[in-house]
Amino acid sequence: MTVRAARSRPERIIIGLSGGVDSAVAAHRLLEQGHQVEALFMKNWEEDDDPHGGYCAAAEDLADARAVAERLGIRLHTVNFATEYWDRVFEHFLAEYRALRTPNPDILCNREIKFAAFLEHALNLGAEAIATGHYARVEHGASGHRLCLCADANKDQTYFLHLLDQHQLAHARFPLHDLGKPEVRAIARRLGLANAAKKDSTGICFIGERRFGEFLARYVDRTPGPIEDPEGRVLGEHHGLAYYTIGQRQGLGIGGIAGGGEAPWFVATKDPEHNRLIVVQGKHHPLLMAGSLHAQPPHWIAGEAPATPFDCLARLRHRQPLQRCTVETLGPEGCQVRFAEAQRAVTPGQSIVFYQGETCLGGAVIEHATP
Repeated sequence: MTVRAARSRPERIIIGLSGGVDSAVAAHRLLEQGHQVEALFMKNWEEDDDPHGGYCAAAEDLADARAVAERLGIRLHTVNFATEYWDRVFEHFLAEYRALRTPNPDILCNREIKFAAFLEHALNLGAEAIATGHYARVEHGASGHRLCLCADANKDQTYFLHLLDQHQLAHARFPLHDLGKPEVRAIARRLGLANAAKKDSTGICFIGERRFGEFLARYVDRTPGPIEDPEGRVLGEHHGLAYYTIGQRQGLGIGGIAGGGEAPWFVATKDPEHNRLIVVQGKHHPLLMAGSLHAQPPHWIAGEAPATPFDCLARLRHRQPLQRCTVETLGPEGCQVRFAEAQRAVTPGQSIVFYQGETCLGGAVIEHATP
């Protein structure tokens, strides 16, 4: 397929300006390329916590976005997608936690908000394309659009973008695809941007950096129960199975158990029938390792599944090194993935994302580990 990483002619592009340094430098690069650039700030969560609580307040982000837009000389639009975010992303997020799974809301947020609600709004404003500060690359060709790895493997965000389709990728621009984060910050400093040193957001998409357990407790009931080892010895009490994820080490409150040794404890599995949290010692305990997994029917970026079974690379979490595997699609029953090497902490609700070479093929939500 003949591809090109960027359009050669100037376009009218609206960039999602979050208040962070990545989208700010992305906007600058579009201007450098000669595009007609405007910006849009999305507010997608109605609750604004007290800024003294340490959370990422939308008002502060909007102020930063306005400062960037003024510095770059571009128009800033604002829009509230709170209803769309609640209906399309957050309700699913809560349902998954109530089902004792661990969802990744950023993935659904990209598909439903940043590259759906935002894209539609931008096209209605007369834009030809939208841009974001994601670290990824799109290559456009006569036979379709490919989502590809960016230059900086440590920052690559294709994992979070694997649910995008051909229509969304056709209108997507990622100006940071060839940069690393140190280069982005250096550009921001050179431009005199006030957010050049602003730390990266690590909170829930659009909700911010909150005390997660306290936040989740507003929506998901706590049902305490025993923490046990595989032999059934009670080691402590959990706050509710929904509040823990497979492979978790921190926050278990069972350090220094008599006779338990000094090795740290990790969440191995959940037993909803008896409301038990099963933990093991050792990061690579056999109960934490799996040679294969079953996942829901995959989303394929190209629009159709590769001939099955097929060999490819995959990752089960952001920044995980790519793992060799074989994928067998099973129609409406999902897919089975077998790994060349056993994988640690396969987590229901998280996504497995597939790659061939530098191309992201798509991905699927993990149902459970299999032997």
